[in-house]
Amino acid sequence: MNIVVNEELKAYIDPLTPEEHEALERSILTEGCRDALVLWGDVLVDGHNRYGICQKHGLPFQTVQNTRFKTIEDVHLWMIDQHLGRRSISDFLRGVLALRKKDIVDERRARALAETASSDDDAPFDADPPAAGPSAAANASALPPPAPLSSREAIARAARLSSNQVVMIEKIQKQASPELVAAVKSGVISINTAAAVASLPAEEQVFAANAGKDELRQAAKRVREAKRKPREESAESAESNAAGQPAKQPGAVQLLEQRVAELTAENDALRRQVAELEAQLVN
Repeated sequence: MNIVVNEELKAYIDPLTPEEHEALERSILTEGCRDALVLWGDVLVDGHNRYGICQKHGLPFQTVQNTRFKTIEDVHLWMIDQHLGRRSISDFLRGVLALRKKDIVDERRARALAETASSDDDAPFDADPPAAGPSAAANASALPPPAPLSSREAIARAARLSSNQVVMIEKIQKQASPELVAAVKSGVISINTAAAVASLPAEEQVFAANAGKDELRQAAKRVREAKRKPREESAESAESNAAGQPAKQPGAVQLLEQRVAELTAENDALRRQVAELEAQLVN
């Protein structure tokens, strides 16, 4: 049997850790390859680790064809759903996969809408609808369209996470350095800590990630304290205003007010001097 390993598909889901791979290898050596490898034609879709282990040790394995795949997007969505259904993956990877699914579904919907609009513009007014043919039968056997993930709540439900966790994972994907992403993927730090550190400049993220777990936690603590301070000052200002006391003002404003007071005093002094001189001239 000719099985094709597509490197893009193999890397589409994060690889097993060395410990997880060793555990899988021990299981296959003891019990054999119990789960069939999933193929799309000759292309291996699911079971890359099992296939590699069986090839290494010359062990037999079973395969099954998934005839419902029509495009590579079908394959990607199926792979995502398979992994979201497993309990062994981390919360961070769940969020990443659910966001990846949202992007695919959104692109599909936009493409379908564009094609529908284009066909409506091109079709004559008196055209009859096309008769059902082989393509209609093929579509009937295709994978059903996935439900849209149009909100963070929907993404959170798909990933079995909270909406707040989804927000933090989005922030990590957009702002975190590769070193920081590697730290949260490996479980060295939590999603919460990684999202806080992702607020820092890239060079500070890299330094903290290279320094290790303790430095990452300290960096996250500094970020949270920096955000907490303006909120506390704002609350103090609101309390002062409510009590009828003048609120604390920024240093620049205080300096300007002090300068205005000085100039006003100088002006008053000059007016008194002018008045005294005028009085002397009259006398």
